[in-house]
Amino acid sequence: MDVNAIGPVEPGEDTYDHESALPRRARSGTFRFRRTTLAATAAAIIGAAGIGFYLTRPEPPPPAPAPWPSQSVSVTYEGGMSQPRAGDRTFTFAVAFAQESGPPATVRRVGQPSAALSVSTSPLTPFEVKSGSPRKLIITMHIRECGEVPRNAGLPFLEVTLRNVRAIENQSYILGPEYANDLSAALMAACPRTPAS
Repeated sequence: MDVNAIGPVEPGEDTYDHESALPRRARSGTFRFRRTTLAATAAAIIGAAGIGFYLTRPEPPPPAPAPWPSQSVSVTYEGGMSQPRAGDRTFTFAVAFAQESGPPATVRRVGQPSAALSVSTSPLTPFEVKSGSPRKLIITMHIRECGEVPRNAGLPFLEVTLRNVRAIENQSYILGPEYANDLSAALMAACPRTPAS
Protein backbone atom coordinates (compact mmCIF):
# COMPACT_ATOMS: atom_id res chain seq x y z
CA MET A 1 0.00 0.00 0.00
CA ASP A 2 1.50 3.30 -1.13
CA VAL A 3 1.00 6.17 1.34
CA ASN A 4 2.85 8.94 -0.52
CA ALA A 5 -0.27 11.01 -1.31
CA ILE A 6 0.07 14.73 -0.60
CA GLY A 7 -2.91 16.81 0.59
CA PRO A 8 -5.01 17.55 3.63
CA VAL A 9 -6.28 14.83 5.79
CA GLU A 10 -9.96 14.22 5.08
CA PRO A 11 -12.32 14.11 8.03
CA GLY A 12 -13.76 10.80 8.85
CA GLU A 13 -17.39 9.77 9.03
CA ASP A 14 -19.63 11.52 11.60
CA THR A 15 -16.95 14.13 12.34
CA TYR A 16 -19.43 17.06 12.16
CA ASP A 17 -22.58 15.31 13.26
CA HIS A 18 -22.47 16.35 16.90
CA GLU A 19 -26.13 15.70 17.43
CA SER A 20 -25.68 12.06 16.49
CA ALA A 21 -23.33 11.78 19.41
CA LEU A 22 -26.08 13.06 21.70
CA PRO A 23 -28.72 10.77 23.05
CA ARG A 24 -32.08 10.95 21.23
CA ARG A 25 -33.72 12.82 24.12
CA ALA A 26 -31.10 15.61 24.05
CA ARG A 27 -31.45 15.98 20.28
CA SER A 28 -35.25 16.53 20.48
CA GLY A 29 -34.75 19.11 23.27
CA THR A 30 -32.24 21.01 21.12
CA PHE A 31 -34.71 20.98 18.22
CA ARG A 32 -37.53 22.26 20.46
CA PHE A 33 -35.26 25.03 21.79
CA ARG A 34 -34.39 26.11 18.27
CA ARG A 35 -38.02 26.04 17.18
CA THR A 36 -39.11 28.08 20.21
CA THR A 37 -36.32 30.59 19.66
CA LEU A 38 -37.27 30.97 15.98
CA ALA A 39 -40.95 31.45 16.87
CA ALA A 40 -40.13 34.06 19.53
CA THR A 41 -37.82 35.91 17.15
CA ALA A 42 -40.47 35.90 14.38
CA ALA A 43 -43.11 37.19 16.82
CA ALA A 44 -40.80 39.99 17.96
CA ILE A 45 -40.07 41.02 14.36
CA ILE A 46 -43.78 40.99 13.41
CA GLY A 47 -44.67 42.95 16.57
CA ALA A 48 -41.99 45.55 15.88
CA ALA A 49 -43.17 45.87 12.28
CA GLY A 50 -46.78 46.32 13.47
CA ILE A 51 -45.78 49.03 15.96
CA GLY A 52 -43.71 50.75 13.29
CA PHE A 53 -46.63 50.65 10.87
CA TYR A 54 -49.02 52.02 13.53
CA LEU A 55 -46.68 54.87 14.47
CA THR A 56 -45.99 55.87 10.86
CA ARG A 57 -49.54 55.45 9.50
CA PRO A 58 -50.92 58.51 7.69
CA GLU A 59 -53.20 60.68 9.82
CA PRO A 60 -56.74 60.99 8.47
CA PRO A 61 -57.60 64.52 7.35
CA PRO A 62 -59.47 66.55 9.97
CA PRO A 63 -63.23 66.78 9.43
CA ALA A 64 -64.45 69.78 7.50
CA PRO A 65 -65.66 72.58 9.77
CA ALA A 66 -69.40 73.15 10.09
CA PRO A 67 -70.75 75.73 7.64
CA TRP A 68 -71.47 79.26 8.83
CA PRO A 69 -75.10 79.43 9.98
CA SER A 70 -75.95 82.03 7.32
CA GLN A 71 -74.65 79.63 4.65
CA SER A 72 -76.83 76.75 5.80
CA VAL A 73 -80.13 78.43 6.75
CA SER A 74 -82.54 79.88 4.20
CA VAL A 75 -85.51 82.15 4.89
CA THR A 76 -88.40 82.40 2.40
CA TYR A 77 -91.56 84.47 2.38
CA GLU A 78 -94.62 82.22 2.56
CA GLY A 79 -97.19 84.92 1.84
CA GLY A 80 -100.49 85.26 3.65
CA MET A 81 -99.87 88.85 4.71
CA SER A 82 -103.00 90.17 6.36
CA GLN A 83 -104.39 93.49 5.12
CA PRO A 84 -105.06 95.81 8.04
CA ARG A 85 -107.81 98.44 8.03
CA ALA A 86 -106.95 102.09 8.49
CA GLY A 87 -105.92 102.61 12.08
CA ASP A 88 -105.04 98.95 12.73
CA ARG A 89 -101.52 98.79 14.12
CA THR A 90 -100.70 95.10 13.49
CA PHE A 91 -100.63 92.67 10.59
CA THR A 92 -99.14 89.19 10.12
CA PHE A 93 -97.38 87.11 7.51
CA ALA A 94 -95.50 83.81 7.34
CA VAL A 95 -91.89 82.92 6.60
CA ALA A 96 -90.18 79.53 6.50
CA PHE A 97 -86.76 78.72 7.91
CA ALA A 98 -84.99 75.71 6.38
CA GLN A 99 -81.69 74.10 7.31
CA GLU A 100 -80.09 73.02 4.05
CA SER A 101 -77.03 71.21 5.43
CA GLY A 102 -74.80 70.88 8.45
CA PRO A 103 -75.59 70.81 12.15
CA PRO A 104 -78.80 72.30 13.56
CA ALA A 105 -79.00 76.07 13.83
CA THR A 106 -80.80 78.16 16.42
CA VAL A 107 -82.79 81.22 15.38
CA ARG A 108 -82.13 83.56 18.28
CA ARG A 109 -83.83 86.76 17.09
CA VAL A 110 -85.95 88.07 14.22
CA GLY A 111 -86.28 91.80 13.65
CA GLN A 112 -86.48 94.51 10.98
CA PRO A 113 -84.56 97.74 10.51
CA SER A 114 -87.26 100.43 10.82
CA ALA A 115 -87.61 102.19 14.20
CA ALA A 116 -91.30 102.80 13.36
CA LEU A 117 -91.99 99.05 13.36
CA SER A 118 -91.45 96.21 15.78
CA VAL A 119 -91.77 92.46 15.36
CA SER A 120 -93.02 89.55 17.43
CA THR A 121 -92.97 85.89 16.38
CA SER A 122 -94.85 82.66 16.87
CA PRO A 123 -93.20 80.43 17.90
CA LEU A 124 -91.14 82.68 20.10
CA THR A 125 -87.40 82.84 19.54
CA PRO A 126 -85.10 81.09 20.15
CA PHE A 127 -86.03 77.93 18.26
CA GLU A 128 -84.03 75.27 16.43
CA VAL A 129 -83.98 74.45 12.72
CA LYS A 130 -82.76 71.00 11.60
CA SER A 131 -82.00 69.53 8.18
CA GLY A 132 -85.13 68.12 6.57
CA SER A 133 -87.48 69.85 9.07
CA PRO A 134 -88.37 73.39 7.93
CA ARG A 135 -89.98 75.64 10.52
CA LYS A 136 -92.86 77.97 9.69
CA LEU A 137 -92.81 81.24 11.59
CA ILE A 138 -95.72 83.67 11.89
CA ILE A 139 -94.44 87.22 12.17
CA THR A 140 -96.62 89.97 13.59
CA MET A 141 -95.55 93.45 12.55
CA HIS A 142 -96.47 96.22 14.99
CA ILE A 143 -96.68 99.83 13.79
CA ARG A 144 -95.34 102.20 16.42
CA GLU A 145 -95.66 105.48 14.51
CA CYS A 146 -97.57 105.89 11.26
CA GLY A 147 -95.78 109.10 10.37
CA GLU A 148 -92.42 107.29 10.36
CA VAL A 149 -93.23 104.07 8.49
CA PRO A 150 -91.53 103.62 5.10
CA ARG A 151 -94.15 104.29 2.41
CA ASN A 152 -92.34 102.46 -0.35
CA ALA A 153 -90.44 99.49 0.99
CA GLY A 154 -88.19 98.87 -2.01
CA LEU A 155 -85.99 96.03 -0.72
CA PRO A 156 -87.20 95.36 2.81
CA PHE A 157 -85.37 92.69 4.76
CA LEU A 158 -85.55 90.79 8.00
CA GLU A 159 -82.69 90.85 10.46
CA VAL A 160 -82.03 87.37 11.84
CA THR A 161 -79.55 86.26 14.48
CA LEU A 162 -78.43 82.65 13.91
CA ARG A 163 -76.22 80.36 15.95
CA ASN A 164 -74.71 76.93 15.32
CA VAL A 165 -71.66 75.05 16.61
CA ARG A 166 -69.38 77.22 14.50
CA ALA A 167 -70.54 80.80 15.12
CA ILE A 168 -73.21 83.36 15.96
CA GLU A 169 -74.12 85.60 13.03
CA ASN A 170 -76.43 88.55 12.37
CA GLN A 171 -77.77 88.19 8.85
CA SER A 172 -80.10 90.30 6.71
CA TYR A 173 -82.49 88.31 4.50
CA ILE A 174 -84.14 90.05 1.52
CA LEU A 175 -87.39 88.19 0.98
CA GLY A 176 -88.04 89.27 -2.60
CA PRO A 177 -90.43 91.49 -4.58
CA GLU A 178 -93.64 89.74 -3.47
CA TYR A 179 -92.80 90.46 0.17
CA ALA A 180 -91.88 94.07 -0.69
CA ASN A 181 -95.21 94.63 -2.50
CA ASP A 182 -97.29 92.98 0.24
CA LEU A 183 -95.49 94.92 2.99
CA SER A 184 -95.97 98.26 1.19
CA ALA A 185 -99.67 97.52 0.66
CA ALA A 186 -100.16 96.59 4.33
CA LEU A 187 -98.37 99.73 5.54
CA MET A 188 -100.40 101.94 3.18
CA ALA A 189 -103.63 100.32 4.36
CA ALA A 190 -102.79 100.71 8.05
CA CYS A 191 -101.39 104.24 7.66
CA PRO A 192 -103.19 105.87 4.70
CA ARG A 193 -101.96 109.22 3.51
CA THR A 194 -104.06 112.16 4.56
CA PRO A 195 -104.23 115.56 2.88
CA ALA A 196 -102.11 116.91 5.77
CA SER A 197 -99.40 114.30 5.14
